[in-house]
Amino acid sequence: MDISIIIVNYNTKDLTLQTIQSVCKSKTQFAYEVIVVDNASTDDSIQAIRDEFPQITVIQNDKNLGFSKANNIGIKQATGRYILLLNSDTVVMEDTLELMVNFMDENKDVGASGCKVILPDGSLDKACKRSFPTPLNAIYNALKLDVLYPASKRFGQYNLTYLDNNKIHYIDCLVGAFMMVRREAIEQVGMLDEEFFMYGEDIDWCYRIKLAGWKIVYYPLVKIIHYKGGSSKKRNPKLIYEFYRAMYLFYKKHYKNTYPWLVTAAVYSGIGIMMGVKLIINQFKKH
Repeated sequence: MDISIIIVNYNTKDLTLQTIQSVCKSKTQFAYEVIVVDNASTDDSIQAIRDEFPQITVIQNDKNLGFSKANNIGIKQATGRYILLLNSDTVVMEDTLELMVNFMDENKDVGASGCKVILPDGSLDKACKRSFPTPLNAIYNALKLDVLYPASKRFGQYNLTYLDNNKIHYIDCLVGAFMMVRREAIEQVGMLDEEFFMYGEDIDWCYRIKLAGWKIVYYPLVKIIHYKGGSSKKRNPKLIYEFYRAMYLFYKKHYKNTYPWLVTAAVYSGIGIMMGVKLIINQFKKH
């Protein structure tokens, strides 16, 4: 098997069916398998997927285990040379799989690669090519300095806005909506960190892959469409909490022993304040 495509589903029946349909329309010489891991959906997703696509593997969890754990369950079942994490709210172009595998086969030093990710309005999903978050570039991003000065290598570092979106680049991290990872890289660094529930696990994985000496590549010669937030449109407090907890986990895991304690204290305080503000705003929006 060349490619094992892991799709995590959580109450996104129609979107997931659309994603699988797009994969099945792929024009490729490579053999692939689709593994859907369901996080205890209540919208009849499982039955609909099994009825329309009896040839694919469906794994049903008895509760919502989150993105990392669900993907790891799929990876353990996978037999492909490459593992492709694919969001349930994406549409793959016909040549995406073929060209991505060709690129990976021709570049043995690449541990993970991602394509151009386009939002429904035609704009680029900036998360598909990023630097690793640092206290400084996170501040620039929060202050929208990358929007004001997109061509600046200093202010545009977080989302690499100064890079040409149509050219291949070596970068730090990809987005988990579409990430093709070489099996040898996974065997070396391990699977996704299950401490992350549904945010930050892609950044952490890329960090470990790159730390192990593999290259991470943004490959924009192919693309997907990302209906972003399809599985998390309801901004309940749990998701907001997990978003900011992921920031805390990543910093604690990779940066805590690198920065002075004053910086660490400031980062933790900032994360807590931002989370509090977001929860308050979210509560007012509900009413």
